[in-house]
Amino acid sequence: MTELTGYQHGLVLGKFYPPHAGHHHLVRTAKERCARLTVLVCAASVESVPLADRVRWMREVHPDVTVVGAVDDVPMDLGDPDIWDAHMAVFRSAVPERVDAVFSSEAYGAELGRRFGAASECVDPGRTAYPVSATAVRKDPVGCWEFLSPPVRAALTRRVVVVGAESTGTTTLARALAEHYRRRGGIWASTGCVPEYGREFSEEKLAELRRARPWAHWSEVTFGTDDFPLIAQRQNELEERAARLGSPVLFCDTDSFATTVWHERYLGGRNPRVEEIADRVDHQLWLLTDHTGVPFEDDGLRDGEELRPWMTDRFRAELTRTGRRFLTMSGPPATRLAAAVEAVDDLLGRGWDFAPPLPERR
Repeated sequence: MTELTGYQHGLVLGKFYPPHAGHHHLVRTAKERCARLTVLVCAASVESVPLADRVRWMREVHPDVTVVGAVDDVPMDLGDPDIWDAHMAVFRSAVPERVDAVFSSEAYGAELGRRFGAASECVDPGRTAYPVSATAVRKDPVGCWEFLSPPVRAALTRRVVVVGAESTGTTTLARALAEHYRRRGGIWASTGCVPEYGREFSEEKLAELRRARPWAHWSEVTFGTDDFPLIAQRQNELEERAARLGSPVLFCDTDSFATTVWHERYLGGRNPRVEEIADRVDHQLWLLTDHTGVPFEDDGLRDGEELRPWMTDRFRAELTRTGRRFLTMSGPPATRLAAAVEAVDDLLGRGWDFAPPLPERR
């Protein structure tokens, strides 16, 4: 015991499948009462959110506590002493040091404290501070969005990418989609649209030439194979930041996968480093803007009007080859937007596929 904090070493235990504001309230309350606090994240093998992700999320939100993880495939039965013993073997293996207090919002908290030989502290069992549960989040992430921390939001956000050849309306469609969902209000008001970093990179390339020769033209800009991993990585970073701050859907004006095709367009071959970076991010839907019927507009950073049919075909071929789900957007802007909204609404309507946790025996 310590006079200032109450307990020397406290423990918070849970599945955090996924973590939410109620969990974070429990951890912060416990930390205020303890000189040291350990958070033990227990995950079953059948669950669809990896243990490593849950541990990482909790560490990010609570950098001042010790977060450890354990695989616990023992089904729960609060009335079976043998089941309790099996759980405790997992818990004590993960947290071997002495525990002075166990903090919980669950009914099993008292027995857990007794088995650790520790005090049991009950925190907000009625969920009045944050009316949410992991079960509710798994059932309806959208309805619980306000209770999710940035890393969990980023993991659950449905990411929709608009890709296409030069001057085929990708930016117009991506921005229109974001605005459409923002108008729905509530949590949707923060719907984001991630800009194309490759364009910013290209603008800087041209500006660098013009600092030496103010009359330099876009056709003089050259790219090296090492430029594209940088573009792809930066695109991923921008997207991740936006997903942490936005609504349950995020629109991306191109992505790191598209960078693989742009590398081919400018350098005539593939780059495995770009492809590896592209595979790090999970997207749910691609919208491919068709070049047919769309006038080519030279905005000072474009010179490939004759390549648009080839690029459209390359995007379609690569999306198909890699098994990415995509739809082709054709027709005037209003028609494209209507078709895109229908596709995105269908995506959101499918929900989030959380595997059920191990059932509790009764």
